[in-house]
Amino acid sequence: MATRPASLTQQQIRLQSKSQSPMASSLSTAASSRLLCSTTAAAAAAAKLSFSSASSLSFSLSSSSSLKCLRFSPLISQRRSSVNRGYSTVATTKCAASDPDQLKSAREDIRELLKSTFCHPILVRLGWHDAGTYDKNIEEWPRRGGANASLRFEVELKHAANAGLVNALKLIQPIKDKYSGVTYADLFQLASATAIEEAGGPKIPMKYGRVDVSGPEQCPEEGRLPAAGPPSPAEHLRNVFYRMGLNDKEIVALSGAHTVGRSRPERSGWGKPETKYTKDGPGAPGGQSWTVQWLKFDNSYFKDIKERRDEDLLVLPTDAVLFEDPSFKVYAEKYAEDQEAFFKDYAEAHAKLSNLGAKFDPPEGIVLDDGAAPEKFVAAKYSSGKSELSEAMKQKIRAEYEAVGGSPDTPLRSNYFLNIMIVVAVLALLTSLFGN
Repeated sequence: MATRPASLTQQQIRLQSKSQSPMASSLSTAASSRLLCSTTAAAAAAAKLSFSSASSLSFSLSSSSSLKCLRFSPLISQRRSSVNRGYSTVATTKCAASDPDQLKSAREDIRELLKSTFCHPILVRLGWHDAGTYDKNIEEWPRRGGANASLRFEVELKHAANAGLVNALKLIQPIKDKYSGVTYADLFQLASATAIEEAGGPKIPMKYGRVDVSGPEQCPEEGRLPAAGPPSPAEHLRNVFYRMGLNDKEIVALSGAHTVGRSRPERSGWGKPETKYTKDGPGAPGGQSWTVQWLKFDNSYFKDIKERRDEDLLVLPTDAVLFEDPSFKVYAEKYAEDQEAFFKDYAEAHAKLSNLGAKFDPPEGIVLDDGAAPEKFVAAKYSSGKSELSEAMKQKIRAEYEAVGGSPDTPLRSNYFLNIMIVVAVLALLTSLFGN
């Protein structure tokens, strides 16, 4: 659906990004927008780049200093003389692995960005769409697709499913500029996982060290990402996600990320222009959300899809099928009732998705140490009834407790019969000793 380009300031770009959903809002035609940035520098040089799909998207840049915010971005700095349309060496310099300290600092900057712009949904979507092109049937990197930062190039941004993601790149580009020791591929996945966690979701067991592709000729062909309203939703979801090596449980768990975000009809072709939950933002008002609190990560998505009592909440064909397909329904029902189970399965599925197709350097990846020592097991702590258990420790010892009829949430009952037998045995021993 083509729309008339609208002029946006940098602030408006940030606000507009808040309406993006992580999966389905990007599933239709590319939206049109005109992005302008300018400075007060006196230089008169200007650069202009434009590209189009259903409609045109153009950048007008005044003075060389206005390029600073995007100097690492391949959207500009394109070499006209290059036969293969390669981009500037700044954009394509191979960065073998990310620096752990810079990753940690970048994560803090992402947290601050989320607090000021509420851009959680579009950052989740950015990471997903970069990784979601993976094809398990292709071994060669980067032809197999996956988390390799190919999404930063114009040719892939023009794919209909990626409409609006240029705004996500605009948001995180200053962070990339600040931390040159972090690859784009890592930054995309770091932003996605951090957005989930900061919205109240589970801690994602991430690893880093992803290598970036070097040019647009390494981008995957269009058509690898899921659509919102296919003729056979269940078959379509399986075709797309099975190709990535994911299963039914992971499909349903990942669908639960729709608990955050909105769909805008002018971008995706789905949803209402505005509802009582979106008319006041935060961010640019409008769109239709899947849940009432669409910036909070919880299991509301499954509850709302199951009940369908609120016409102001969005239900796509690929949402509805989760409670219609027998295999999907098992997990959807479970997650609607058990948020803890949803969080556990989602965290595992998100981490798996973020690693798809990636080439790591070092091969084992980089795990960020948050400095929190693992909780030690102290037997007395779990029988006194005076200390509250962490969820991690509850899960760790639940099986052992249940095997003997107890629970980690409740101290085991004393075995009075055994205690009496011990006392009788001790008394008998003492009597025998004194008797002799």
